[in-house]
Amino acid sequence: MSEQTAYRSILVPLDGSPHAAAALDHAIALAESAGARLTLLHVIEPPQLPPVGGFYVAGLLTPESEEEAEALLDRAAERVPDGIRIATIVRRGDAAEEILRRVDAACHDLVVMGSRGHGTLRSLLHGSVSRAVLHRCRVPVVVLTADVQERAHA
Repeated sequence: MSEQTAYRSILVPLDGSPHAAAALDHAIALAESAGARLTLLHVIEPPQLPPVGGFYVAGLLTPESEEEAEALLDRAAERVPDGIRIATIVRRGDAAEEILRRVDAACHDLVVMGSRGHGTLRSLLHGSVSRAVLHRCRVPVVVLTADVQERAHA
């Protein structure tokens, strides 16, 4: 972050993955240096059926509950040091769409998120939340990829 860039409101989408945890660590460091507020967002997405046999496994899938989502955000919020203003939000729907809606609704000036690094083929089949946000967001987006996170934790 350059001295000329002063972020006031950082959105951190979280999905419980190690990649999202690394994004939270990065966002905390940015918030500490800039005096910014953090908003932790978790989106409960409808269960995604596999391309083949989806009808047969539909009954086996249980959607994530509000309580599970709130617990995930509570654990993340506990990692944020005192002195950093924080909010937590749970939404339902398509993750990329909800992230983009939140950016516009709350005037966030930065998004920091993790990417699971599924690769091109898997992203084409399942979609990539980070790719969709990166290409459609009106504010800067920091995406920490699997490779960066592995080096950071080495």
